[in-house]
Amino acid sequence: MFSSNINGDDNDVFRSFEQRFGVSAPGKDPAIKHTLPCSLEELYQGATKRVKITREVADRSGLTRKTEEILTIDTKPGWKKGTKITFEEKGNQRPNVTPADVVFIVDEKPHSEFTRDGNDLIVTRRISVTEAFTGYTVHLITLDGRNLTLPINDVIHPNYQKVVPNEGMPILGDPTKRGILKIKFDIRFPARVNAEQKAGMRRLFGP
Repeated sequence: MFSSNINGDDNDVFRSFEQRFGVSAPGKDPAIKHTLPCSLEELYQGATKRVKITREVADRSGLTRKTEEILTIDTKPGWKKGTKITFEEKGNQRPNVTPADVVFIVDEKPHSEFTRDGNDLIVTRRISVTEAFTGYTVHLITLDGRNLTLPINDVIHPNYQKVVPNEGMPILGDPTKRGILKIKFDIRFPARVNAEQKAGMRRLFGP
């Protein structure tokens, strides 16, 4: 019966295999890596993605033929860029070689509204100076399609940000919990201010 010491030299294991069975121990091809582009919506809610691969499959005589196969990937809420999904031994089949694993690596597509920072989401709104001083209401459509209305009555200064708990990305392993939503502001200052406007600002803010 074949046995080996897991702490021993791999070369000794292969030599033992060859001596006992008269054949070389099969190797394994390096993993084949593919990028899996995912939208933030797919990583927020989860989604089913189907990916077509082409591989060579050997028959009993050792001849190979190309075949197409559809792999199904169920993305989970909270997955991040760099998450790996492995399909074992789905690479090309060759004599005396174990087929490679096929690995898909998640990549996040840019979003028109949200930027992701770990488990948090960031939105930037461009507002006028008047809105910064008199109040502003943020209207958002969340990644799962909800309408979010957030009135802001504070004075909005350049470093101000509104933090909304539990409106960020789902936390992997516990989708009932989410990160935070940060709303930042880009204040549009006027290129010119006339004398009357300057006088009005002095009356309002003092010297």
